[in-house]
Amino acid sequence: QVQLVESGGGLVQPGGSLRLSCAASGFTPGFHAIAWFRQAPGKEREGVSCIASNDVTTYYADSVKGRFTLSRDKAKNTVYLQMNSLKPEDTAVYYCAQRAYYYCSDNERDFGSWGQGTQVTVSS
Repeated sequence: QVQLVESGGGLVQPGGSLRLSCAASGFTPGFHAIAWFRQAPGKEREGVSCIASNDVTTYYADSVKGRFTLSRDKAKNTVYLQMNSLKPEDTAVYYCAQRAYYYCSDNERDFGSWGQGTQVTVSS
């Protein structure tokens, strides 16, 4: 059974940094893509970043390019989202999701397993 557990959210001032972690279990990390999505109050969930099974191919939403970095430690089966230069508009619940396929997708329906989410609030 696939299980994803996010951690690392919190309250941070604009310009600050946070690192989110997604600890995964129940599947072999080498054959799955992992993505982060976020949902702000009153808005639809949107894709933030994704890493393919090769750990080389990564994708970022235009709104976070140059500020967020996604990486994976396969030995720990954990994916990290380093978020720098945070803005108030980054405030949302962040979810990690697993796709049982090598490649990424920007369609949340392609991801079959989801974590419970972690709140990120950027405010002064």
